[in-house]
Amino acid sequence: MGPKPKKPAGKKKISKAERQRLLQEEEERRQKEEEEARLKFEKEELERLETQRVEKEKWRQLEQKWKHYTQCDGSPDPLVAQEMNTFISLWEEEKNETFEQVIEKSKLVLSLIKKLKLILLETPPCDLENRIIAQHQGSILRLQELLSLKMDVATELLLRVREASTLVDVDSGNMEKIIRDENVSLFVWANIKKNPRYRSVKFSETQIGFEIPRVLATSNVALRLLYTRYDHVTPLRLTPATEEDYEPMVVEPVKKEEPIEKATTEEKTVIEEKASIQEVEPEPKQEREFSLVQEEETNLEVLEEIEVKRTSDHEDENSETNKYELEMRLLSEAVSAAQLHLVENIVDIPYAFEKFQVDLCHFSTLGGVYHLDILELPPQYKPVKGWVLVEIRQEGLQRFTYPPETTDEPDPENAFPPIEVTLEVHKDVIFFEDPKVIRWDTEGTARHQEGQRQGITAGKRWKTDGISCVYYDRENRLLTFNLDTLGPVALIQDAHINMPYQSWELCPLDVNRVVLTVTTLFIELQIHIKENLCMLASVKLKGQEHQCHLEGRWMTPVPFILALKEAGLNIFPALYSHFYVVVNNKVPLVEVKAYRQIALLSSAFVFRWSKWNMACNSTNVVIKVKEYQAEGAENRPWSLLMFSGDRAQILRIREDSDVFSEALKDNTEFHSTLYHMVKDFASPRAMERVRSSDSLFIDSVCHMLLSIRVLSYS
Repeated sequence: MGPKPKKPAGKKKISKAERQRLLQEEEERRQKEEEEARLKFEKEELERLETQRVEKEKWRQLEQKWKHYTQCDGSPDPLVAQEMNTFISLWEEEKNETFEQVIEKSKLVLSLIKKLKLILLETPPCDLENRIIAQHQGSILRLQELLSLKMDVATELLLRVREASTLVDVDSGNMEKIIRDENVSLFVWANIKKNPRYRSVKFSETQIGFEIPRVLATSNVALRLLYTRYDHVTPLRLTPATEEDYEPMVVEPVKKEEPIEKATTEEKTVIEEKASIQEVEPEPKQEREFSLVQEEETNLEVLEEIEVKRTSDHEDENSETNKYELEMRLLSEAVSAAQLHLVENIVDIPYAFEKFQVDLCHFSTLGGVYHLDILELPPQYKPVKGWVLVEIRQEGLQRFTYPPETTDEPDPENAFPPIEVTLEVHKDVIFFEDPKVIRWDTEGTARHQEGQRQGITAGKRWKTDGISCVYYDRENRLLTFNLDTLGPVALIQDAHINMPYQSWELCPLDVNRVVLTVTTLFIELQIHIKENLCMLASVKLKGQEHQCHLEGRWMTPVPFILALKEAGLNIFPALYSHFYVVVNNKVPLVEVKAYRQIALLSSAFVFRWSKWNMACNSTNVVIKVKEYQAEGAENRPWSLLMFSGDRAQILRIREDSDVFSEALKDNTEFHSTLYHMVKDFASPRAMERVRSSDSLFIDSVCHMLLSIRVLSYS
């Protein structure tokens, strides 16, 4: 028998270790490609959105300037310092204005102050120069001081008018005047008769009034309650971050270009000088390079410089492209810096507070300021032989000191007890607990260093002492309390009373329109967002519908946030809020990236709070998500997504599971962004809605999420 035929050689078997190595290399290659795709997508998407936003913002500013130009109402442009100075100077020169005239002029003044504040709040910090900040804040302070002075002068004029007899109450014989406006309300009572038995002052058709002691009932005084819806007493704190905070991210790349350009210019000069000295004839490229290789090191330097010169022409051709890329890179860094600033937490409490001093980081003033004053009654008009004589005092309106600074001997009949005050709380302000009363202290002593840190004169601050017997009638919104001495009074509420949140949900209503629902211990807010506008849709107070004056009013994000805060609906944490609220702090960069992704997908997907967000560590966030459909959306199952800023995954656990686990759901894989993650289960229609989202809408949703911080404060 012949030899058996040889079997064909089979494929070489791969060992288990080799197979694992190949699989690992394949996985690393896939992750690298996915990471590169993610970075490219994020860069392109951010550039596209920022370009659209910047263009629309430019058009909006041009429209505002054109609107101001076409109004021709004589109002100054708040951005032009010369116009503001002229307006203030001209108003200072106007004399003998009545209170009604001052109130009418105050509408324009308050509008200018509001515009200046919005400019400081809405403009990115990288675009604000210290000179501009000082200019705008100086204009605000001058307008506030001038408005207060004008109201004092108008009050003095009111107390000594010839027609004062027409304002005298028939029963008491004393003068009374009430002037009401949307922003200012004035209540004045003048003690004409000086009847010691008339010690209860109640203004007509109101419950507002005073209970005064005997010494005031027999004195030549007037009582004034000036209520302002605005607060011009608390010091300005408009720009928490200075321009220098953003220099490393924005200004530094620009500075790096300067030495490069300078060095390039010097190199060109050296090349021209050496070329002129050596008088080298032009040669073909290959021959010149070959000959220069054989020369000395000095000639090698000349070669490098000539190569730089040769490539400079090519760089000039791409200068426009490089300039655009540089601008977009700087813009992206500026936006990232501004967004990171919204979610950062300061390390230390900003101020050291003394006894009875109000911590304005913990509490916020609500409902404006009640200016309570005891005034010396100015000389009245006297008819003499057909003439009317009146003494005009140069010092203007004078405050009556109560209690006196020094007394000789205590007299039981002339004691100086506290003054009882009854005020009305404005109907547009919501207090979830009984309001606390504070007073503005202008005479206390304080350390100069602390006063400088707070930006106010030493000794001037809100305090809680000197106030007693506080009672709040919630049904009639009447507040009664005793004051040792009269002065500016305000009401405060815990700024974090609605934190942390119990739940939240972001649900699309249509393309470029969503509703954000935030539920707290006391309220449930529904906020509609479309394009670059926000609106308060509804407020539920302890499960009951509550009518709010802000409902149905569309505003841009920053004015909208300010309006909610002024109404007592504060769901916007500050840099120091983590000192007063138990929160689930997340890494700022992770939080910012998550809000960006949620805003990008908000037109087609529903996002909701998950209890597992508290269970995971600070480098991850967990949210519930599902595709939105007008019909049958409630029946679609929720997916639990965990995102770490650079990796997204669907978790195997459900919301009602007993134990938290980071295990990956079966038949799913990791992705670098939420956008790529939801593409695995989203319909083509949903992804088309995402691609159709407007840049201003995405920016507004992202701004609201960054301001409310639902991932850290719920």
